[in-house]
Amino acid sequence: MIKGMTLVREVASADALDKFGRLMLALGFEQGKGWQDDTGRGTALLAPMGNLELITGRTPAVPPILIEVAGLDAIHAAVEKWMLANYRTEEISTLLTSPELTHWNSRLFTVKLQDGASEGLVLGFWQSENPLHGKPAAIEGDLSAQGMRFAIVTARWNAVITDRLLQGSLDGLYRSGAAKADVEIVRVPGAWEIPSAARTLAESKRFDAVITLGCLLRGETAHYEAIYNEVARGIGQSQQETGVPHAFGVLTCETLEQALDRAGVKAGNKGFEAAIAAIEMVSIQRKIRAEEDGK
Repeated sequence: MIKGMTLVREVASADALDKFGRLMLALGFEQGKGWQDDTGRGTALLAPMGNLELITGRTPAVPPILIEVAGLDAIHAAVEKWMLANYRTEEISTLLTSPELTHWNSRLFTVKLQDGASEGLVLGFWQSENPLHGKPAAIEGDLSAQGMRFAIVTARWNAVITDRLLQGSLDGLYRSGAAKADVEIVRVPGAWEIPSAARTLAESKRFDAVITLGCLLRGETAHYEAIYNEVARGIGQSQQETGVPHAFGVLTCETLEQALDRAGVKAGNKGFEAAIAAIEMVSIQRKIRAEEDGK
């Protein structure tokens, strides 16, 4: 099994090698195991990730050593600061370029570590302009609710809060393309009754997802913890055993003010967030099933 790949490149002089090593260590490379004998010496530098790119048909438009970074402008400033300590100021403008856009959707700057009359060593530092670059391939849900069916279970207890959560959920579903005929609302007395209704709706197989909405406020007894634990356990168990996604929009707050904040006053509307999560989970399930059917 392949463990890694090493690119070996000759450097014109010992001074250039030393400068290269110091710059790389200053930027965060890890020192590897070097070597030295009567014929020469080598410096090893370790990076978290390495790539080998081979080209045919045209001359490469970039330096042979490319270093991918996050925060290109900060790296450029660090390189410039390092060069000010190792080169004359008038030399830097000819050795260090400014970050510029490339034809391969990235920004790049180059630096030449020159030593006397030698050609020097040219490095390229680059950062992709693609926000998805480097992220592992993954199945992700879309946020279109068109053609999906939803059940919303909402508690009447603390209605000043749950009604706000319900409006947030409906807003999220309708904005995302759900039809009103595909959304069914079920009202239960309180949070304790939510898991039972959610389980019944999920087992009916009429809905792609169930959205649960409620509000528990802490009192002076242990009643709050007992109710919340059972409600969370019941909703989770219903989701796991029926295979129907359940979005959790049951608030647990210390005060009424905190609950109002989470129901749309200051901290967003958790009912809206639950609806969006339900849409995404239905989309993910459909994509996974489509992949399985295609195999």
